Amino acid sequence: MDSIYEIEGLTASPRLLAELKAHSIRKSFKAGTVILDENSHIRSIPIVVKGSLKVVRTEEDGREILLYYIKPGESCIMSLLGGLHNETSKVRAEVEEDAEILFLPMEKVSILIKEYPEWLDYIFKMHHKRFEELLEIVNAIAFKKVDERLWNLLQKKAELTQSTVLQITHEQLANELGTARVVVSRLLKQLEENGKLLLGRNKITLLQG
Repeated sequence: MDSIYEIEGLTASPRLLAELKAHSIRKSFKAGTVILDENSHIRSIPIVVKGSLKVVRTEEDGREILLYYIKPGESCIMSLLGGLHNETSKVRAEVEEDAEILFLPMEKVSILIKEYPEWLDYIFKMHHKRFEELLEIVNAIAFKKVDERLWNLLQKKAELTQSTVLQITHEQLANELGTARVVVSRLLKQLEENGKLLLGRNKITLLQG
């Protein structure tokens, strides 16, 4: 059944949901699809209906780091704020698992802010959540060892996909952690030796929660 009312995690009045449905474009994407690239103009904001996105920041030397995930009912606050100020995107948004996404035009975002206090409240809540997640990233980089960050990332991915079997490469994990592939491969081997996971071809099975 194709209905915006099926969005998990998005609590809003029927009137606001109807507005979102009427003015958004709904699209489906396969995992790995980039829906917003860095330095791109932001003409709409994504609201995830099903699946998930990951938001990544890339440095000039090519290194990447994962900032946060976007789950059903959530949006990308960095895209939203950038679009409202007519700025280009500072991040890349990529489909983590097959997703259905609503794209709400920026001009309608501004109108809804004026007409629906609950929409503004939604934006503030997203901002607060992402700010806390970014603080966690800063804390992890500053105070946690790479092996702990790697294990936390694997657990987060398992929670996101609701599966202990993760289809991912060592290179992808290294990119999201902002470290070298050889480091990730070594640490994964240690985790396997400690009985925490089982390594396969482009696949990791978690054995411990």
